[in-house]
Amino acid sequence: MAAPSYEFLTACRFYLELILDGSTEADAIFLECRGIRAKQPVVDIYEATPQRWGVAKHGLVVGTKMPGNTQRTTLILRRGMSSSIVLWNWFYAVEQGGWAAQRRAGSLTMYTQSGDPTARFDFDGAWPTSFGPASGKFSYIETNRPGLDASSGDFALEEVELAVEEFKRVM
Repeated sequence: MAAPSYEFLTACRFYLELILDGSTEADAIFLECRGIRAKQPVVDIYEATPQRWGVAKHGLVVGTKMPGNTQRTTLILRRGMSSSIVLWNWFYAVEQGGWAAQRRAGSLTMYTQSGDPTARFDFDGAWPTSFGPASGKFSYIETNRPGLDASSGDFALEEVELAVEEFKRVM
């Protein structure tokens, strides 16, 4: 039996590129990324046909399932908090009414164990929907507990959620 021609990827080997106004290389490093997902909800369509079956006096109702409009979920990005306020300025610009001018493109690249890029998702039309400090633990469960803790030795984290209009896997 031949070995598969693909490699399973680990979640810890990724890079998310996001270019913002005033951005430096450090502003593009995120430690956690959740929610990159597209889904097509099922739409049930029912119609009455003119055909009559058996003793029926009316047409037959026929149901069909069709794909609805594709929906993108929000990206949840977490990183170590730094002195940079570039992410905050981006959120604030959207809050002040500059939403259309603040939409950005980016990409999420995943790497093999040997460091070669092997999967990439490009996204477009991204803008921040929420921003703030997050708890010091890196796990999806902890994202509902924002804040800081003076008794903790954990890193200070910040979390930003991005609405994404389009994304596609290009590699």
